[in-house]
Amino acid sequence: MTAAPGDDDRDDGAEEVIGGIDTHAETIHVAVVSVLGREIADAEFATTPAGYRAAYDFLNSHGAIERVGIEGTSSYGAGIARACAAGGLEVREVLRPDKTVRRRQGKSDPIDAYHAARAVLSGRATSPPKDEKILGLRALHLARRSAVKARTATIHQIHQVLVTAPDSIRQKYRSMTNTKLVTALSRSRTTRYDPVGAAIMRALKDLAARHEFLTSQAADLERDIRTVVESMNPGLLAAHGVGPDTAAQLLITAGANPDRLSNEASFAALCGTAPVPASSGKTRRYRLSRGGDRAANNALHRVALVRMSSDPTTRAYVQRQRARGRSSKEILRTLKRALAREMFKYLTRVVTAPATADLRPARQAKNITLTQAAAHFGVWPMHISTIERGTRRDDDLARAYRQWLQAA
Repeated sequence: MTAAPGDDDRDDGAEEVIGGIDTHAETIHVAVVSVLGREIADAEFATTPAGYRAAYDFLNSHGAIERVGIEGTSSYGAGIARACAAGGLEVREVLRPDKTVRRRQGKSDPIDAYHAARAVLSGRATSPPKDEKILGLRALHLARRSAVKARTATIHQIHQVLVTAPDSIRQKYRSMTNTKLVTALSRSRTTRYDPVGAAIMRALKDLAARHEFLTSQAADLERDIRTVVESMNPGLLAAHGVGPDTAAQLLITAGANPDRLSNEASFAALCGTAPVPASSGKTRRYRLSRGGDRAANNALHRVALVRMSSDPTTRAYVQRQRARGRSSKEILRTLKRALAREMFKYLTRVVTAPATADLRPARQAKNITLTQAAAHFGVWPMHISTIERGTRRDDDLARAYRQWLQAA
């Protein structure tokens, strides 16, 4: 796309105006209003580099423009938002008009474009556009989630086919775990003497091959996601219970809602973890929120479950709360609220993760096995391995482990 003109191309003595843009897949509608809200002009342009250039020139041709409101800066409006930002314009994200406004004023592209401009003028639209750094991570996360869903559907289809398969086939595979079942079916051979059995085995073999392909694809995408997350926020990924998929979802939520990161209470509300009063009479209690970004809420939910099962501090807290008579839902609510506070810190500050790359070479240099190291600290060998590889964060154990290796 041809570079947009800079600030020097504008007439400093011209009337100050505000722009508004309604976006679609093939076209954008641009409107200009004065600082008093008077409608000046509007026009439609194509969603092409030439169209973006023409739209930018149209905005600048009606006065001294500094601000523009755009609907959908992370979807249909991404291209024009980049063009306006490259030209030095201040871009603001504009929400679609609510139903009451559309019921009163009607619905058309010019009306929506003028509404976007007036939203900026009135101060209702104050949010900056979505963070473009998240676009690549969102694409990888979407691809992996799709692969995992398709893999789940595939294993269900395998079991459904086995339910109605002939007894000779069903009895052979019914007692196997999913992993062994997929491996056995992918290596199976069909018979030419039983057409029904041959057709069923062909279907099962193809489904198993599909399952293996999706598993490999999901693993490759997870590695790519880990690489991107580590480059963007290594401290977040090093937090206990936060894996690549969970970290990616939190970064996507934060990047898509920069205006909701003003404080940790706002982020908690965004993630649906803000406490909601549910008191009645002498009973005073709170319940889980059913609002907010449900994908971010699910990410915090998974972190809470991991910590409830493997983090000693969290397990001790759960036991204390259960001794006080609190229900599992209430305990989970408080844990997710505390996690939102912790994740907000990781998302808004530069938090470095302690280096652990030196642990494995130090252990191998002294001919100490994982089993011996794990036995010394009373943990499973896998626990030590994950700390060495940096996939699990346990600062106290890592510090003690390093001191033990140095003294060994």
